[in-house]
Amino acid sequence: MGKSVEFKRPDGKQCSGYYAESETGSKAPGIVVIQEWWGLNDQIKGAADRMAKAGYRCLVPDLYRGKVALEANEAEHLMKGLNFGDAAGQDIRGAVQYLKQSSPKVAVMGYCMGGALTILSSVFVKEADAAVCWYGVPPLEYVDARAIKIPILGHFATEDMAFPPSQVEALENKLKEAKVDYEFHWYKAKHAFANENNKAPNSFIEYNAEAANLAWKRTLEFLGKRLK
Repeated sequence: MGKSVEFKRPDGKQCSGYYAESETGSKAPGIVVIQEWWGLNDQIKGAADRMAKAGYRCLVPDLYRGKVALEANEAEHLMKGLNFGDAAGQDIRGAVQYLKQSSPKVAVMGYCMGGALTILSSVFVKEADAAVCWYGVPPLEYVDARAIKIPILGHFATEDMAFPPSQVEALENKLKEAKVDYEFHWYKAKHAFANENNKAPNSFIEYNAEAANLAWKRTLEFLGKRLK
């Protein structure tokens, strides 16, 4: 459904990404979808395709520059090598600017590592109009909540070992204090519950269809209200 595109970062460097658009074409609202720690794989392309079918233009920036991980240890290595400030302030911001050339409104939405980058983007990407975070929290010292001027929707798991509830609650306290327009939802699930590839039993990540479907429904309602 989608295709590979090149776009410019604010610093003038090029970045590539996966682009999918709805039948409404280039005037539809936009969403920058941010990968999990695995990279720009078929699963995250599928998430963008699904959003496109729901009436949005989607761009997934390739933060790992072509590298994709299949094992958790490879993914961790790639994630640790990523400069989060550069990813949010340049790759993701450039992707938002690219969609904004014809979309009136653009949201940022990410999963796992991409969820953490979504929160950072709400601070550093001034062109974004809304943010949807799926189970990810960045180090809180980088979150200046007073700089967040956009609404945030968050989906979090009660049994998340990668981003435990205490970390999410600390983020929520910061948002509350700064009077950010946010809504957080909790699901009785493990980390990465919306990734249909997570079928391994006894793992810290596990797909949960019921939680995933409810979070998807809430996401469409939130984006419909904020972008359309």
